[in-house]
Amino acid sequence: MYEDKTLVCKECGSEFVFTAGEQEFYAQRGFQNEPQRCKACRDARKNAARQSRELYTATCAACGAEAKVPFQPRNDRPVYCSDCFARMKESEQG
Repeated sequence: MYEDKTLVCKECGSEFVFTAGEQEFYAQRGFQNEPQRCKACRDARKNAARQSRELYTATCAACGAEAKVPFQPRNDRPVYCSDCFARMKESEQG
């Protein structure tokens, strides 16, 4: 049904293949537009957005370890390190 297509990246101008499998994935997710950037440019764009996020240091309310969080901690709400947060999520689901 789907066939590989060669597209041109709007960022770097190089050609890349939009595979039949990727096209099927896009269709299943309801995406209307084909990708406009090659994988390398998409990854670089994602990483640039992540790196610009400011991280704040807080003390974990459960174990007392230092935690880095992407939001300004408030004194009226507990903050958890990633390990304690994951354990709490598991216990809620289990």
